[in-house]
Amino acid sequence: MSRTPPTAETAQDSPADTRATETGADVREPGARGTWRVGVRRANLRGVLRWARAGGAPFRFRPGPWKRGPVLAALALLLGLMMLLHAEIPNRIWRIGSLVETFLPWFGLFIPVLLIAALWRRSASAAVALLLPVAVWLNLFGGLLGDRSQPGSDLTVVSHNVGADNPDPAGTARDLAASGAELLALEELTEQARGTYETELAKAYPYHTVQGTVGLWSRLPLSDTRPVDIETDAGPLGDAKPAEAKMADNRALRTTVTTDHGPLAVYVAHLGSVRVNPRAGFWTDSRDRGAQALGKAVAAERNERVVLLGDLNGTTDDRAFAGITSELRSVQDAAGDGFGFSWPATFPVARIDEILVRGLQPKSSWSLPATGSDHLPVAAGISW
Repeated sequence: MSRTPPTAETAQDSPADTRATETGADVREPGARGTWRVGVRRANLRGVLRWARAGGAPFRFRPGPWKRGPVLAALALLLGLMMLLHAEIPNRIWRIGSLVETFLPWFGLFIPVLLIAALWRRSASAAVALLLPVAVWLNLFGGLLGDRSQPGSDLTVVSHNVGADNPDPAGTARDLAASGAELLALEELTEQARGTYETELAKAYPYHTVQGTVGLWSRLPLSDTRPVDIETDAGPLGDAKPAEAKMADNRALRTTVTTDHGPLAVYVAHLGSVRVNPRAGFWTDSRDRGAQALGKAVAAERNERVVLLGDLNGTTDDRAFAGITSELRSVQDAAGDGFGFSWPATFPVARIDEILVRGLQPKSSWSLPATGSDHLPVAAGISW
């Protein structure tokens, strides 16, 4: 029986058929060209999908620049809103509001971080969203970036938390005396170190008063000196303490300095410490209580000219000091250079040592070199 010889179409594969076979096409009927075409299409589709899944396909679709980085854009907006509405952050839970306000300027560091991420992602939406935190930060702190000091002053004052663990109180006293300040306020004085400061400062400062753990040394006469109750000992245990026991731990004083321009009311204060721990969060009860009491004392002060020097254990951005900042203004904010951070001395991150005034003109504000304390001394020039 004769066999029909194969035709050219059935004897060899076409180029398209060959490619289909190489790509794994299921070609079962060589004589059916339509089936070959279907197999080729399916094989090509499978190859493209495998290529795309492997990450090497040129067919990878990317969103446009306005659709990239939605998370970055959201973070930028959240950062801006947090700084803008920091006063609305509740303090009921772990004093989060006060903690944020204490380090509020440092949140600006997130702006360049987010900007770098936006540029890397080529996200136009994230870059535009960053305009909000930039505008808010500049509105809050842009005025503190330059030097706002003015030449000349009538009075130079210095405040320093000398530190209870200061290993060299004599050296600290000599350094402070060399500043040439007319008024020198010291906080965290101990019974052991008090005599050293009195001895070392006696020649430069003929007038001084110490009330508990705070003191004021002056080149000008002092009068009407008294301790100020900032409610360090509160509650039943505090009420049970005798006056002499309370006096030993007194942390604020008020005195009148006689100047050529008239009497000047001077307050020296060391508010309660704060703590950060997992159970209580940002614990500020003692400090907040003292800030309220000190604010009331300053508000009741009859002298038009007032200076407050001291370690507030918090920044004036903190809502806890609203009673004080409503009566007095910061010399650093008005006439300083930069932020004037004072603590810790090795790498200052917050200005918790303050000089605030009322009825006086701030001229300059600066920090003195570090001493044996963990705080930097702060100084200011003021005029009438």
